[in-house]
Amino acid sequence: MHVIPLYAAVLALIYVGLSFRTIALRRKQRLSLGDGGDKALNRAIRVHGNFAEYVPIGLILLFLLESQAYSRVLVHIFASMLLAGRILHAYGVSQLKEKLIFRTTGMLLTLFSIIFTSLVLLYTVYEGTAL
Repeated sequence: MHVIPLYAAVLALIYVGLSFRTIALRRKQRLSLGDGGDKALNRAIRVHGNFAEYVPIGLILLFLLESQAYSRVLVHIFASMLLAGRILHAYGVSQLKEKLIFRTTGMLLTLFSIIFTSLVLLYTVYEGTAL
């Protein structure tokens, strides 16, 4: 069984949830573009956008790692870091009274997932162990 489809599906559902939240706030403010100065809408837009910026590269790297037949445990660890990071970041930034610990921890987990996965892939290429 492959690991990444599970995380991709969960992350996709979170993305849809963030989309619905942004749409609901846009409808409430009757805005199709921009945030009209509404702080909650601005935060929803940035949470949604930030999620869309980091998740694709994270999933691509994780897919490449999994395709190299690495341990499922290692893939789960890096994928869990990405998932937890995105959830924590979204929660932290969504709050009008921002919870900086959640935002910071979320970004660190996200970036560490991307960095560690990239380093393992580079090692694989360097060592010539890529399949």
